[in-house]
Amino acid sequence: MGLRLVREDATPSDEAAGLFRLLVSSVRDYAIFVLDPSGHILTWNPGAERFKGYTAAEAIGCHFSMFYGAEDIAAGKPQEELEVATREGRVEDEGWRYRKDGSRFWANVIITALRDENGTLVGFAKVTRDLTERRRAEERAIEDARRVATAELANRAKTEFLAAMSHELRTPLNAIGGYTELLALGLRGPVTDEQRQDLERIRQSQQQLLAIINDLLNFSRIEAGQLVYRRDAVPAVEVLDRVSAMIEPQAAAKGIAFVREPCESDVVALADRTRVEQIILNLLSNAVKFTAAGGHIAVGCVASGDRVMFSVRDTGVGVPAEKREAIFEPFVQLGRSLSSAHEGVGLGLAISRDLARAMGGDLTLESATGVGSTFTVALPAAGSATVDRQP
Repeated sequence: MGLRLVREDATPSDEAAGLFRLLVSSVRDYAIFVLDPSGHILTWNPGAERFKGYTAAEAIGCHFSMFYGAEDIAAGKPQEELEVATREGRVEDEGWRYRKDGSRFWANVIITALRDENGTLVGFAKVTRDLTERRRAEERAIEDARRVATAELANRAKTEFLAAMSHELRTPLNAIGGYTELLALGLRGPVTDEQRQDLERIRQSQQQLLAIINDLLNFSRIEAGQLVYRRDAVPAVEVLDRVSAMIEPQAAAKGIAFVREPCESDVVALADRTRVEQIILNLLSNAVKFTAAGGHIAVGCVASGDRVMFSVRDTGVGVPAEKREAIFEPFVQLGRSLSSAHEGVGLGLAISRDLARAMGGDLTLESATGVGSTFTVALPAAGSATVDRQP
């Protein structure tokens, strides 16, 4: 014989009322209770006890304002909610509510006016949900958005500062270079061999500083999305011819063998020629910098499907596995120390990868410590389907 929830002789309305009372008393995820017209608690369900920490004996007879903070009570919020519910039939609110132990939770509250068949107000039904986790998630999202906005503002300020500083420094550096050349040519009077050597040292230092400033300026432009990229058919062999002519003297002066690997004339990239030359020249300059006398560097190209692959190989110091991605980050330079002879600020590889990716390609590295490194620049081949990434 099944369990009866109401008496055998109960009417349908009595049975429904019994089911409703059972429902309310069984719910633990919502605080459901009834207030009298003045706001005092008449009923108390297990959900209310779980949320608020008061037993039925402690809560019944108390005014529901006991769950509100001092600020809300001073502002008359509990009474205002009853007045709105009386006037409009219901009121919904979200805010902090307090438990018996003084802890608070973020509550969604609905208060509904209860009236008899004559329309007379007999009390209020109050349903409360604990939305603390949702509130915390929203606060975390807001804080994350604030941090992102702050970081973007800081990056923009940094970019503007780098651009302004670069322009300011280029002017006196160019003047230094110009006057050094005038002196070296003897236009200001005779120059001794010792003085000529000193002037050459000044010129080299000026060129190194100017290269650093140019890196800073390029980096700031990339960060600000101010660089414009062309999309032209660029024969790879022409790029290698141009950059090789600039690198071979540097390699020879350091006692490094320079090797031109095969590059067929029909290997053509779809890219910005100036940017491609900038990338390959930077990679070759790094290869010379980090390769000891007696070593060798090599550059070549090959077509691979819809990609044109430029490779720069060296027998230099190599890059440890844990640093192969880090060296592509701005201002990171392998082996930097106070005694290091490697000039620069660690922007070359970051700029080169950004340029390659902006043209629809990428720059990757394979390396072994003490053996050497191979940098590979992959760019779209002319005639391949590419996505225009011009900023």
